[in-house]
Amino acid sequence: MTCSVTLAKVQSRTAFSCGVINLSEPIVITCLRGRSAHRPVLLGFAPADLLYRLSFPDIFDEDSGHGYQRPFNERHSLDFRRYIKESNSSTIPLTLNLRPSTQKDWNLVEEPGGSVRLEIAASAGKIMAQVDCQHRLGHLGDLPIPLPFMCFIGLSEQEEMEIFSVINGKAKGLSTSLLDYHAAQLAEELSEERPELFIALQLNSTEGSPWQRRLNLGGKTTAGLKRIVSLRMMQQAIHDFLKATQILSSQSTDDAVRVVLDFWLAVVAALPREWGDTRHHMLTKGIGVYALMRIAADIFLECRDSGRTCDKRAFTAALTDFAGGIDWSTKGPLKGFGGQGGVKAAVEFIRDARKRARYKVVNG
Repeated sequence: MTCSVTLAKVQSRTAFSCGVINLSEPIVITCLRGRSAHRPVLLGFAPADLLYRLSFPDIFDEDSGHGYQRPFNERHSLDFRRYIKESNSSTIPLTLNLRPSTQKDWNLVEEPGGSVRLEIAASAGKIMAQVDCQHRLGHLGDLPIPLPFMCFIGLSEQEEMEIFSVINGKAKGLSTSLLDYHAAQLAEELSEERPELFIALQLNSTEGSPWQRRLNLGGKTTAGLKRIVSLRMMQQAIHDFLKATQILSSQSTDDAVRVVLDFWLAVVAALPREWGDTRHHMLTKGIGVYALMRIAADIFLECRDSGRTCDKRAFTAALTDFAGGIDWSTKGPLKGFGGQGGVKAAVEFIRDARKRARYKVVNG
């Protein structure tokens, strides 16, 4: 009995026969060679347990900056395992990639009739990146169920990331922040193409920033680190700031980074107790982040119109005059605001509090 199909087969004389793996023999998978649009690929079939053994997911690690895929979803993967074991189940081809860095462990040999043998050293280990199949393969390491696959030949990690982003751009459950991070890695001039994303990432990476390593980029993180706001949320709030101030029409993106960073440093200085307990206060909730960045725009425009430098000191002075009089707690008046309409209402609420504080000073 052999493991064979019409288009491709894994030869039973080598690594395994119908799921029984022989660790001392090289693995030979006979495939068809073709192209997927403009990229060369292999098309073939192999048991799930072998593909699991030969492949790996490249999950994005926020701390090291390596990888590009979402964290593993246990339930999603177990759901597929239950499904694929059913008698009438099927699936679209798994998407894999033979990376150039693993070239010494595999070889392609042309055969008569247009097929090609993928020869893999017995000691090769995991040589294929799971470009789009980590949840389908994640819990199939013990199942010899035959599965179709399409394998790219020699894509770089950067090219894998680009293809993954295109395939999964609209996928349910895929973090928009992770897609934004992909966009940042793929952009040639991020500060010009997506200045709001560039500034948000600078907030997350700059030493001394209140947001350093606190933005959720959509990957896995070290246990205990508090990722309190998504990258997508922060960049959208910064986009509103850039639009309101038009700062980039007269200053560089690096200047805008400094202004935004100075503002958040001023928030910490003016509201140290609230910032120290972000869980129970609105400063880092969606409403708080969006509303505060619009207040930052107000202060910036006032400074510019009066010819004053808008730096941390200017922001701190402006915030100190009124911010302490607002109940920023999650049980306070900002609690009920939600959505874009809620952001507008929250901004007006804060602006009114600032106006009342000024009136009080002027009129004693």
